Amino acid sequence: MTEDLRVEDDPRREDVALLDERLYEFNAAATGVDDGRWLAIFVRDRDGAVVAGLHGWTWAGTGSVQAIWVHEKLRGRGLGSRLLAAAEAEARRRGCSQMHLFTHSYQAPAFYRRHGYEVIGELPGWPADTVRIFLRKRLA
Repeated sequence: MTEDLRVEDDPRREDVALLDERLYEFNAAATGVDDGRWLAIFVRDRDGAVVAGLHGWTWAGTGSVQAIWVHEKLRGRGLGSRLLAAAEAEARRRGCSQMHLFTHSYQAPAFYRRHGYEVIGELPGWPADTVRIFLRKRLA
């Protein structure tokens, strides 16, 4: 087998998905835990356009929020809280005992703290003078 190493700044989605699938297979084999599932919640307007949503996954008793977004015009109405609560409820239903996520200091750390998340790690200086924050919440 000949390897052709290339740096790609616009990779095909299916190639990235392949990497995720292979890593999941490795992790499942190494841990004996093969219960991973995607988690996605969308809010759509009357035309079907996504105006808010959350996506992540559950695996091995943990729920992970990879992204949460609410359209600017809909912010401040509790929609983000509802999305997060729905994700936590679904994670509990799937047998998860904790959630985790990343945010930045300029995004929503106070929002997550208000919802019971605790800071368990930080990466200062990324980007620039901000902080990347790793949070966890134990689910009851």
